[in-house]
Amino acid sequence: MMITWKLFLRCAGFCAIALSSAPARAQDDAVVHEAPMSGLEPAQVAGPAPTPPRTGFKALLKNLVDDVSHLPAKENALWAGVGGVAALAVHPVDEEVNLAMVNSSFAHDFFKPGAVIGALPTLFGSAIAVYAVGQVRDQPKVSHTGMDLIQALLLSEGLVQGLKFATQRERPDGTPRAFPSGHASDTFAFATALERHLGWRFAVPAYTLASYVAISRLPANRHWFSDVVFGTTVGIIAGRTVTRHGRPFPVTVVVADRGVSLVFVRGGR
Repeated sequence: MMITWKLFLRCAGFCAIALSSAPARAQDDAVVHEAPMSGLEPAQVAGPAPTPPRTGFKALLKNLVDDVSHLPAKENALWAGVGGVAALAVHPVDEEVNLAMVNSSFAHDFFKPGAVIGALPTLFGSAIAVYAVGQVRDQPKVSHTGMDLIQALLLSEGLVQGLKFATQRERPDGTPRAFPSGHASDTFAFATALERHLGWRFAVPAYTLASYVAISRLPANRHWFSDVVFGTTVGIIAGRTVTRHGRPFPVTVVVADRGVSLVFVRGGR
């Protein structure tokens, strides 16, 4: 019992010394930071407020070039690897899934709007509308969101069209250039960029709609299941790349001892 009390007193004494020395250290730090610019307020010493990002046409072109240069990133490679493995895993059931979806009248009717919702003109028009509202109302955050949505779509389309011409996979209906799905890629790029700006409260509906659009390509007989799976990955990569600054992405690919894993990180805003 005596040993316990002695240990308690020693810990209490250590804590008291640590707490009492904290204000002194804080004051010392304040002197160090204020000494070079003693005539300024502390808020000014910390530096000027960050300027809003530029969102004009020149900024768009510059950002796109910068985005393309950042595509060869480690995390993008991991995402591409995960998407590639997933597409290969479902590839053996492509014809079976396609046959079931095409022959389902319910699936055909229920998913029919997906062709219009996920079309590039629809998504691009929505992104331009967000950008225009931000510009007209002088709201830099809104215009920045719209600009990132535009960039995500442009980058997504660039990746999709390059892969389509490289693979030359035939669609289920016999037309060319199936892999990957552009509808799936563009809608997931849109949803990913939106999540980075607005968080999961708004992104969950966006990802739900993106999944709906991606699945709609199957009963429409325009894509195989593996086209859709890899298309979603391309979209995520595009959305991540144009919004690589700012909040950490909540879903991250991590290299584990026996492969890779998807980690979901939940944090406060």
